[in-house]
Amino acid sequence: MVNSGDFRGDTPHSVVLEDRHRLSVSGVSEVLSFDEDQVAMETSMGRLTVEGEGLHVEKLSLDVGELTLEGNIQSFSYSHDGRGKGGSFWSKVF
Repeated sequence: MVNSGDFRGDTPHSVVLEDRHRLSVSGVSEVLSFDEDQVAMETSMGRLTVEGEGLHVEKLSLDVGELTLEGNIQSFSYSHDGRGKGGSFWSKVF
């Protein structure tokens, strides 16, 4: 589980994956795109992309920043969008 509220503002962010079938995310501010193979969202920790098969949104509440996906979840990753503090580990080294 990832949890931090000080990267971008005060919105707490967490990701909970249950049996690679259910993914619960908090700190969601916007759903950018979704279909049964990929869901992209903006979170308080950056852009999060989830890939899988048969994905569907079980719950979405942008008022409280929560999203729950179900389906065969194969991967999820954050992409760097340049808005966070500090940069990556390697950018700090070099």
